[in-house]
Amino acid sequence: MTTMVQAAAAAAQATAGHIDVRGLTKKYGDLTVFSGIDFEVRPREIVALVGPSGCGKTTLLRCIDGLIPAAGDVRIDGRRITEPPPGVAMVFQHFGLFPWKTVFDNVAYGLRMAGANTADIAARVPEFINLVGLKGFEKAYPYQLSGGMQQRCGLARALAIEPSVLLMDEPFAAVDAQTREILQFELLRIWRQRPTTMLFVTHSIEEAVLMGDRVVVLKGRPSHIFEDVVVDLPRPRSRETLGLPRFTELREHVWSTLMSEAKAAEFQLEN
Repeated sequence: MTTMVQAAAAAAQATAGHIDVRGLTKKYGDLTVFSGIDFEVRPREIVALVGPSGCGKTTLLRCIDGLIPAAGDVRIDGRRITEPPPGVAMVFQHFGLFPWKTVFDNVAYGLRMAGANTADIAARVPEFINLVGLKGFEKAYPYQLSGGMQQRCGLARALAIEPSVLLMDEPFAAVDAQTREILQFELLRIWRQRPTTMLFVTHSIEEAVLMGDRVVVLKGRPSHIFEDVVVDLPRPRSRETLGLPRFTELREHVWSTLMSEAKAAEFQLEN
């Protein structure tokens, strides 16, 4: 009986994290940010959202998390989202750490809010601190950490609640280029160890293609899904992936898709 229960639990976990967005439209007064957004993210899939600045990528992500109301329908594992749901974690661009809390207490925060007991927190927090490479910094405060280390801490806090869905808003934009590349491959390593559904916003086309199973391209005013690009690159991905001809083709395809709109806007201004 125990084995059957465990098997059922494992099967449920393997299929958790399905995001289904239908007819999503967001307005601020007379301004329609995006309209008629339809897409889904399958369990354990990584999907990147790209588009011109101001097209509503971050707003869309926050609507999916239930932080901002919008017309239309967002469901995660069949449940309609009207407020931040359990099992969904958000990683912000600017770390979002509490400056008065240590690394340990920052990582423990989500668990405490979820009602985890002291023994559970003591057992789980070190595991996730180690997972993101911050072992030995448990007692450090954010000001004592580099930008990359702060973002690792924010990632550990999100992962510690073991979410079925991880939403990320430009998670590596606030760090330098070298650290960004390191963190990209670290996150891919973590995903291989603990696969979860990931939906992330990025302005980096290279990052979107490197990490994603798909790249969803937003365009227009109001913005809409212009193209849903399947990234047919083998996993696991590494620095060698960046040198594959297919990687270059996909990167250039997404780039030219976005640039066509920018060039059209530039032409209208000139004429």
